[in-house]
Amino acid sequence: MEVSEKLQGILSTLPAKPGCYIYRNAEGTIIYVGKAINLKNRVRSYFHADSSHDAKTRRLVRDIADIEWIVVGSELEALILEMNLIKKHRPKYNIRLKDDKRYPYIKVHWGDPFPKVTVTRQIEDDGSRYFGPYTSAWAVHQTLEALRRIFPYLTCDRVITGKDARACLYYDIKLCSAPCIRAINQKDYRQMISDLMDFLSGKSDALIQRVQRDMQKASDEMRYEKAAALRDQLKAMHTIVERQKIIFNSDYADSDAIAMARADGEACVQIFFIRGGKLIGREYFILEGTEDESDQQVMEEFVKQFYSKAATIPEQVMLSQEIEERQIIAQWLNSKRGGKKVKILTPKRGQSKDLVKMAAENAAETLRSLRAQWQADSHRQEQALSELQTFLNLSAPPNRIECYDVSHIQGVATVGAMVVFEQGVPAKRLYRKFNIESTSIGSPDDFASMEEMLLRRFRRWQGAQETEETVGAKKDESFSFLPDLIIIDGGKGQLGRAVSVLERFGLDGKIPVVGLAKREEEIFFPHTSQPLMLPRHSQALYLVQRVRDEAHRYGITAHRKKRTKLGLASQLDAIPGVGPARRKALLKQFGSLEKIREADVKELAAAQGMNETVAKNIKAHLE
Repeated sequence: MEVSEKLQGILSTLPAKPGCYIYRNAEGTIIYVGKAINLKNRVRSYFHADSSHDAKTRRLVRDIADIEWIVVGSELEALILEMNLIKKHRPKYNIRLKDDKRYPYIKVHWGDPFPKVTVTRQIEDDGSRYFGPYTSAWAVHQTLEALRRIFPYLTCDRVITGKDARACLYYDIKLCSAPCIRAINQKDYRQMISDLMDFLSGKSDALIQRVQRDMQKASDEMRYEKAAALRDQLKAMHTIVERQKIIFNSDYADSDAIAMARADGEACVQIFFIRGGKLIGREYFILEGTEDESDQQVMEEFVKQFYSKAATIPEQVMLSQEIEERQIIAQWLNSKRGGKKVKILTPKRGQSKDLVKMAAENAAETLRSLRAQWQADSHRQEQALSELQTFLNLSAPPNRIECYDVSHIQGVATVGAMVVFEQGVPAKRLYRKFNIESTSIGSPDDFASMEEMLLRRFRRWQGAQETEETVGAKKDESFSFLPDLIIIDGGKGQLGRAVSVLERFGLDGKIPVVGLAKREEEIFFPHTSQPLMLPRHSQALYLVQRVRDEAHRYGITAHRKKRTKLGLASQLDAIPGVGPARRKALLKQFGSLEKIREADVKELAAAQGMNETVAKNIKAHLE
């Protein structure tokens, strides 16, 4: 292939050292990140006229406009840097976990005197213990709901002194052990949380035996209420343990069994978590960017990306296929496990092979199920768009729908909401909110608010057209493109204002616009008095309702946030002697209106720019 003079210059200066290379396209976007023991040889190999290059690599090379490299000291450093760069930039041509979100974990706040148990998507080095990841937040909460009946841990934000007058409702319904009233002491509470962590780790046998002994002892001592409570706890434990399948004997190494299934460019990886000889859980993950990549490459990239953010590293990782970088990845996992050895293997016989085979069968079944679901969802969306085209007499299916809504209470904190659906699904990256300035408190005007919002939206579109030829100008996709359909949440009045805005920009008749009345789900058209009622059970109606409901939800959320801020500011601004500077100083020092209300005159007067007179005014107004 022909290589530009710029790239030829870069290729001639590449160092023969380990490091990472970064490819950018003509727009400057990072499209691929790789690593090499020898940067010079690896990068130049992409540009050799080699018939062995697959279609994906040929497409990648055609898109390369610039090359950067970072030299590191070792292959291990290159591996770690590559993973961090892929995680940060998610390049188009790299294999990557499909969901660009952090998976949920169960977090035990072990560093606290009385540890709580919460759900988090962020792992921090704060002394806490983490369990997961789970691909579904629902699965996390289901797990915690069961565990809380066995280990009634804290969920409130009280400072635990043991001197509270009474416990909360959760203590009464046996979902909290109430250290706040010293119903349990710190030592016993921490032992309970330690038991919970053992249970999550699959180490349940010793715990069950201990509870059985305690139950028998309580019964022998005629403490029947305590014995009954332990009996119920034991029953709940057995219910959960019965779901955990015995795989190996209890002295078998803690392991993860990982296998993969592929179909039509999609790859599904299934992990079985074996702890203490039991299968304590399983999760699946979908990868993208896998077309034209070998099974070995896909598996290798998954292992790196999964364990880069996994809460725990097992002693053993069993894979359904060999990976080329097994030794360097094992070295990296050793370091993540605190220097303890991690074994990566591909089982050839026995129970280990059977387990990996079972993981592969589950991965294939999961992928089949997901593909059927995706196809069904896609069919419903296509049907909804096709029906809307027919019912609204549109020239084409409305692949981009924009919906507008106004939220306020008596004109306070008025916010306009714009939501965008593409191909029948929400495109949340394109949502925008508007702080409405044309209405005043006590005299709301929904028509004027709708007009202001639409004027600002289409001015942004107009501005984008005027700067289209500017080199390097970055487009805001929310405003740079016109919709195929506009839905106004409201009746004829709001619809009329929308039409007048479109006329001002020469778009009347070019963009279909309708109003949706809440009461009977009636659809109003411009210049037509008779509304349309979509069939009650049509996919078109369901889509319109989803779009409208999403605009309402987004608008209400933005309105509440704005109202909260305004409420705080307005209460302070109403106090004689408190202006913007003093309000800012007070909020900076105390953090909230509640903290300001709790402070005494002396503390208030000590804030920057304050004096005793104004402090007394504040106390008088807020008490």
